[in-house]
Amino acid sequence: MEKQLFDVAIIGGGPAGLNAALVLGRARKHIAVIDEGRPRNAVTREAHGFLTRDGIRPGEFRRIAKEEISAYPSVRFVAETAVSIAGTDGRFQIETEQGQTIASKKILFAVGMKDRPLGIPGLAEVYGKSAFVCPYCDGWELRDQPLVIIVKGAGLMHFAPLISGWTNRFTVCTNGPDELTDTQREELQRHQVPLYDSPIRSIDSNEGIVQQVVLEDGTTVPCRGIFFQPELVTGSDLPRAIGCQMTEAGAVVVDEFGKTNVPGVYSAGDAASRMYQAIAAASMGAIVAAAMNNELNMEAWNRNG
Repeated sequence: MEKQLFDVAIIGGGPAGLNAALVLGRARKHIAVIDEGRPRNAVTREAHGFLTRDGIRPGEFRRIAKEEISAYPSVRFVAETAVSIAGTDGRFQIETEQGQTIASKKILFAVGMKDRPLGIPGLAEVYGKSAFVCPYCDGWELRDQPLVIIVKGAGLMHFAPLISGWTNRFTVCTNGPDELTDTQREELQRHQVPLYDSPIRSIDSNEGIVQQVVLEDGTTVPCRGIFFQPELVTGSDLPRAIGCQMTEAGAVVVDEFGKTNVPGVYSAGDAASRMYQAIAAASMGAIVAAAMNNELNMEAWNRNG
């Protein structure tokens, strides 16, 4: 593989990377999709909000996507982890964990985001089953149910009105100081939203379905579901290592076509956005793929003119 110069190496095989591979494969570009196979949404039973795929298992989504992409023989899948990148626009050298070297003209980071552990006992047992991060993805399944919202500060004042579209039976547990102003607390009181700032001792559940949240002060909050604000980091350190500008939140800074500040390097999906939805990531992957294809075609046109 190290003897072939790919047009684009896509690092990450989620919706953004896969849709980019589909568009670029149809554009007759030679593509390597490097994916370690550990997606963030692997814990999720079903993915929602994706037209024609509502309710699909994430693993099944990837299987169908790869099956469709396999119709385009210029796309190769590499089940590996990219660990380092050298070179510049026109010829990058990507080294993998198992010692492969993959050369490509351009790079697309579709590495997504990963969760930092929140240190809440019992959260891992319910995450993806009855505890979620996105009401657009999972709010319908928990509509009108008693929920606990684990979020604090400014994020809470965005999230509380948002979640009220699915249920008005929710309690806020900030797992420590709420980081709210007096005015914000009064707003929650006006809407009769219970607020607890005691740290969370545990989340009790049965076969992945939350039963109650237990606080350090002894308070128990019965509920049937949880939405929480995750702490996220970029799915790979490579964008930062190669010199990509990053936001304070850890996302890759891109323009409207996914181009980074590093020539020949693009990013798409959750790594370059705060939407964190599969359909938004796939859409972004398609847009960025078209921009990369145009850049490659223009370079070839100018060389051959």
